[in-house]
Amino acid sequence: QVQLVESGGGLVQAGGSLRLSCAVSGSIFSINAMGWYRQAPGKQRELVAVITSGGTTNYADSVKGRFTISRDHVKNTAYLQMNSLKPEDTAVYHCNARGIWTMTNYYGMDYWGKGTLVTVSS
Repeated sequence: QVQLVESGGGLVQAGGSLRLSCAVSGSIFSINAMGWYRQAPGKQRELVAVITSGGTTNYADSVKGRFTISRDHVKNTAYLQMNSLKPEDTAVYHCNARGIWTMTNYYGMDYWGKGTLVTVSS
């Protein structure tokens, strides 16, 4: 059974930094893509950043130059380093994993973590 667990959220002042982690558990062989999405109160969930198994990254325009996504293939963990945080970055951040190979099966569906809250005060 595949599970995603995020950690690292919290309260930070504007201009500060946080590092989010997303650990994928299960008998994982590889993961095609991992990403971070966020949902602010009253708004739709939006893509923040995504990274493929080959290391290709894509970022929302609003976070380019401030956020960095990375992953550890051995640990099946993705990270989101967030610098120069702004109040508008306040949201629940959800981890996503897509295209998961286990030792016996392939799962093409999206898997989501429950989310971690990031609050940036002005």
